[in-house]
Amino acid sequence: MASRPTGRTAALSLQLARAHQELRRRLADLRADLGRPRRPDGPGGHDDPLLAHCLAFCTALTHHHQGEDTGLFARLLRERPDLAPTIGKLVEDHGLITHILTRVRDLADQAATTATATGADLEAVGRELDGLAAIMDSHFAYEERAIGAALDTGAGDDGWSEAVLRFRAP
Repeated sequence: MASRPTGRTAALSLQLARAHQELRRRLADLRADLGRPRRPDGPGGHDDPLLAHCLAFCTALTHHHQGEDTGLFARLLRERPDLAPTIGKLVEDHGLITHILTRVRDLADQAATTATATGADLEAVGRELDGLAAIMDSHFAYEERAIGAALDTGAGDDGWSEAVLRFRAP
């Protein structure tokens, strides 16, 4: 039986929407970085702005989804087993997004380790980011509708919110 919503519980759906908005903003920033000049010391690991920004974004999104899978969704399934099909779809989306993030990381790494990243290298990263943005928008909208309502009806926070709702600075 779900507990009665408190101000903190009811605010969780709004916090989830804000976390998603922050991830969208970070993705837009990453996309904008594609045209940013590279550092004069040449390519290399985390010194490359594109690769560094990509790694920060990919890490934030991965931690967000892991927190949902192992924390938020597990909690919701205990309190709302009727959400199993919805949660199953969201977890499936997380797998697809993870695949795209791996591709983005690989392409950004390839562009960063090339002495002069070509327009084609950056276009390939851009295409993956565009696809990721479309999938994220659809996923986040669905999640906010389906899970947000469950959060507002009383699913408590047993510690899952830290990974799902809070991000370190990029």
